[in-house]
Amino acid sequence: MTIRKTIVISEPQDDWIKAQIASGMYNNDSEYLRDLIRKDQQRNEKIAAMQKLIDEGLASGTSNRTIEDIFEEAIENASGA
Repeated sequence: MTIRKTIVISEPQDDWIKAQIASGMYNNDSEYLRDLIRKDQQRNEKIAAMQKLIDEGLASGTSNRTIEDIFEEAIENASGA
């Protein structure tokens, strides 16, 4: 199902949209705006996921490990050891 919306944009914004369409990346205004919305949704999902990890980290408390221990573990994890 699609819903028709009416929006008001400035002339420079309209020029920008027209330039994106002229570049060949989009066929029309709607396609460009839907792509912007999808990208915004993905960005917000990533931010929410990062915030969840931050909250989990803060809730886990303080570590007794040294910076060197943490760095060494990170190197091992990155190398697949």
